[in-house]
Amino acid sequence: MLRKKHQAHIIGPILAGLVLVAGSSLPVPVRGQGREDGKALFEKRCGGCHALDRDKEGPRLGGVYGRTAGSLDSFEYSDALKKSKVKWVEDTLDQWLTDTEKLVPGNDMTFHVEKAEERSQIIAYLKKSGR
Repeated sequence: MLRKKHQAHIIGPILAGLVLVAGSSLPVPVRGQGREDGKALFEKRCGGCHALDRDKEGPRLGGVYGRTAGSLDSFEYSDALKKSKVKWVEDTLDQWLTDTEKLVPGNDMTFHVEKAEERSQIIAYLKKSGR
């Protein structure tokens, strides 16, 4: 009888350890796994008016990173944007997506992206897509 009691004290922790090890190999959600990538966010948030390869309601955004605002001949920009001399880099794109009117008063775009993480992912996608 004493022997069985002693075995239970040993087997209990061993089983708990095995369950812990086995459980650690099960798939678990990784932080951020559910978040959308830059391409999906671009398509969802920007795709209604913009494409990478063609002008739509807004100008094409392929190669926008590093480009001067209002400089595509194929699109009719607002005078404010054409005169702005803004160069599209991370900082200016973030400002633009945060509040277009604050960066370039009198422009024609009223859309904004509230979440900094979404802006960051969209900007990274635009930067990558222009290479």
